[in-house]
Amino acid sequence: MIHVVTPYGRRGPSSRVRVFEWLDRTSFDHVLSSYLAHSNSSPAHLLRHPVAVLNAERRLRRMATEGSELLWLHREASPLSRGALERKLFAGASFAVYDFDDALHVDWGTGGLYRRLAPKAPKAHLAVRSADRVVAGNAVLADWASQHNDDVVIIPSCVSPASYRQKTDYAVGDPPRLGWIGSPDNEAFLLLLEPSLREVHRRTGARLTLVGTSRPRLGDLESIIDRMPWSEAAQYDRLSEFDVALAPLPDDPYSRGKCGYRLLQYGAAAVPAVGSPVGVNERILDEFGMPAAEDDRDWTEAILDLLARPADAREALGRTALTVVERGYSYDAWQPRWEDAVGVGAPVRTP
Repeated sequence: MIHVVTPYGRRGPSSRVRVFEWLDRTSFDHVLSSYLAHSNSSPAHLLRHPVAVLNAERRLRRMATEGSELLWLHREASPLSRGALERKLFAGASFAVYDFDDALHVDWGTGGLYRRLAPKAPKAHLAVRSADRVVAGNAVLADWASQHNDDVVIIPSCVSPASYRQKTDYAVGDPPRLGWIGSPDNEAFLLLLEPSLREVHRRTGARLTLVGTSRPRLGDLESIIDRMPWSEAAQYDRLSEFDVALAPLPDDPYSRGKCGYRLLQYGAAAVPAVGSPVGVNERILDEFGMPAAEDDRDWTEAILDLLARPADAREALGRTALTVVERGYSYDAWQPRWEDAVGVGAPVRTP
């Protein structure tokens, strides 16, 4: 029996990718605690559900007291904890695994009062030191974790290519269709591209489809945006409609720890893409054979170049990306090593 602890429900991107998708593919007995089973743990949501918060805190403390044979804790147990609860959960387990996929160790809670009172970094530092094994989403995170724990394994944030509708028609649309998928918190990254997006629109009439939220929040850029609410069905079915997909990131310590999941989704849909060479994005773009862009000129030229390429050249890019994802970033490719990493198989190390 393995006790699985994660801060979000299935609609939370990190928990869905790192926890629920794996549980869908395994048959071992488990007990799942996903706090409020919601997509986020914002103060507003917690305040609206005080009874559920109290029950979640009681459930986690009971789990810590009773102990467990195997514990797999993703990111944090409670958004209200400063680390003591996570430490108790680890101490009560015969074998405890801590899994993380963002640079939580540099998140010291800038912003509002709630973020300053319960920052992510202290919990991440404590969890990495306390766990028997750490599962990191990429080499950047693993390098940091290895300074505090001798047993660190890399398991990327995987995708399931078979779930995605792959692109088959590589003729550029009229108007051309640029695309992006992600959470509302990350939409602001697109503002980094505003001059480039406006220039591409001026030259080609291209529009930008956002699969995320229907709420406009990008100012004047909304004039060339078409919005589509996120759903699991939309993420699997609609990416193949993009002519060129976009994966911008700011170059800062937190973004350098991201796992490149957006690019992997584009690859699973066999869509040509442009991305920022930040963190693991740089490696993924190189493996895909797709352009990396660092400034306005790079982005403008890269997008225009991909739109101008013949259909067969664009198809070759998409098919290469799909093959890379299938072989190196899919759940099927990583399942044996994941099962070993969380303690349900014999210990191995990621090559």
